[in-house]
Amino acid sequence: MITVKNVYKYYDSFCALDDLNFSIDQGEMLGFVGANGAGKTTTLKILAGLHRPASGSVLFENKSIYDNMYDYLKHIGYMPDFFGVYDNLKVSEYMAFFASIHNITGTRFNAICERLLRLVHMEDRKNQYVDSLSRGLKQKLCLARCLIHQPKLLILDEPASGLDPKARIEMKQILQKLNQQGMTIIISSHILSELSQMCTHLGIIKNGRMVIKDSVSHILGLENEARTLIVNVASDTVRAAEMLRFNENVKNLSYIGNEIRISFTGTDKEASEILKILLANDIIVTEFRREHGTLESLFLELTSQEAEYENKSHA
Repeated sequence: MITVKNVYKYYDSFCALDDLNFSIDQGEMLGFVGANGAGKTTTLKILAGLHRPASGSVLFENKSIYDNMYDYLKHIGYMPDFFGVYDNLKVSEYMAFFASIHNITGTRFNAICERLLRLVHMEDRKNQYVDSLSRGLKQKLCLARCLIHQPKLLILDEPASGLDPKARIEMKQILQKLNQQGMTIIISSHILSELSQMCTHLGIIKNGRMVIKDSVSHILGLENEARTLIVNVASDTVRAAEMLRFNENVKNLSYIGNEIRISFTGTDKEASEILKILLANDIIVTEFRREHGTLESLFLELTSQEAEYENKSHA
């Protein structure tokens, strides 16, 4: 459905997007994650037509969005991380205002408004003033108005930010329902566990580049493969680390004090060979275990900018 090719974006001398490449297929719900400043919001603003890249292309249904931006905008709904609401309007008036932008009026508007307010569980709020709504209700109302023109692609920047747990669950259920109905969604969030539960795909961005973009099931498989191996030794930490650094299953390695942390991609049987090597070389091992993998740990591994560990290729 949408393809981002070789996109660069600069703010003065700062490179916000550095040869960014990825694609989203029809019907995907892509969870878009990255550290602060990684380029998430810039990417979403480009997809929403608010920013233009310095170079590269953005294709929607195999056509450049810049060839006919007006037509492209008819097919997308965009909910920014900070959005404005008109406090002196009632909910129904707020919806009518945005519907009029798309020439949706009269009985057609009434039907669409009723359906969308019912979708976000606000059908009993249509005569309530917007400024009296809670943050969660305002965000659900903003989502509803993004859907007025029945977009093919929904772009959401941190829609669950600041919501309490109940409101987050409701938002997740609404987005899942939309996706099940065939809507393509890209959603940025810092809540990795929730993204993994509701999205079909995940994309991780670092320093303006897509580090990985794949199905949730495949990324969860990588998570399990990359479980950290923790080894505590009584002494000789540096010597022990050097013995293990060049093992084919050791992706990277770091140590603090007597603890060695290893990103290990081998099986449990292959992990036992690591222990045999240490014992055969008279290293006293006081602890040897594998951590349970999490999406958070995989995210940190893929996006870490710390120099605590050396990659084997740099050793």
